[in-house]
Parts: sequence; structure tokens; C-alpha cells
Amino acid sequence: MPTAAAPYQSSILLVEDDAALSGYLASALGSKGYRVLCAADRPAAVACMAQAHAPALVLLDLGLPPHPSTMREGLQALQEILRAQPGTKVLVLTGQDESAAAHEAVRLGAFDFLTKPCALDTLLQALRRADLFAREEARMALEGETRLSITARMDEGPKEAGALVEEQLLRRSFAAAGYNVTEAARHLGLAREHVYYYLNKYGIRRPD
Repeated sequence: MPTAAAPYQSSILLVEDDAALSGYLASALGSKGYRVLCAADRPAAVACMAQAHAPALVLLDLGLPPHPSTMREGLQALQEILRAQPGTKVLVLTGQDESAAAHEAVRLGAFDFLTKPCALDTLLQALRRADLFAREEARMALEGETRLSITARMDEGPKEAGALVEEQLLRRSFAAAGYNVTEAARHLGLAREHVYYYLNKYGIRRPD
């Protein structure tokens, strides 16, 4: 008797340069109902997230080529992913310096942090939490609310923090409006000209 297919859940971008591990995780997550996209390096990951209908979840290995022994490429990918899709829930994986990786990942906006080797059950639990947050934030957006999260240096004062909030609100609202300026203006209660001004101010563009 054939096994029933797992119910569809969310799309996940898996960023992992180890082909064997990537294949295993993609298969395991696919069997749980996730649609898995794979990328082996930062440029491929960023290109995937630059699409209008990018995955809401990202599983990101911090040790990526061309510098797999450091966290540099992974942390850069984390920043670029969140810049392109601010609402994305990024779960980082690393086998490197745990405390340093956790500090940097959280500071830069990661949703969760997992160390290698990571049991599949642990990974699935973390993904379910991230998926729940992503779905609830999407529901909030439909009701005219958004949840912002920023990291600001206190010694730079409230003006800098205010600019970070302003930029993130614009990015979130623009994405929630399907990158439609008129819809974003309606959500924000602004004139279209003002939205264009802010988009230009922060270099925010519609994904290709």
C-alpha cells in the first residue's frame, strides 16, 4: 500500500556547500512536506532570495566557499538575505566557534542558531517554530501590522536607531504589498511620492 504524501508546509532555502549533507537534508525535509531549494554558496543564495516569491525559511550554513573555514561568507549571506527579504526566518548552522557564531548571527538578525552535528528532530522542531512565526507575521501584515527587529548601537543614539526602524518598516511594507508602490503607500498611509522618496533613500528595489 503506498505511503500517503506528507502535507505541504513551507518552502525552505537550504544553503550548504557539502553536497552529501545538502542532499540528505533536502531529502529528509522534502519527506516532511517542505519544498526545498538548494544553494551551495552566497551568490546563489542571494539570487534565490531576490525573487518576489522567495522562501520564508532559510537554513544557512555559516561556513561557505570561498572561505569555508570562517564565518565570513555565511554572515554576509545572512545580511544580504535579510536585506532582500526582511521577514525571512533564517536558521544558521555552524560547526565552528559556537559562542562567537551565535553572537554574530543573533546580532545580524538570525531567528535561531543550531550547531553541527544537529539531530533531524531538533532541526525539525526549530523549523516548525520559525514557520509558525513566519505565518503569524504574514497574518499580522494582512491586518495592517508588522513586527520589526533591529540591532542598534546605543552609543549612536536614537536618531540612528530611528533610521534603522524606518528602513525596515519600508522594506517590510514594500514586500508585504507585493512590491507594488501604490499598495505600499496605502498600507503606510503615505502618498506614492513619499514612498518613492523613501525607497530611493534606502536603495530599496523590487526583486527581479
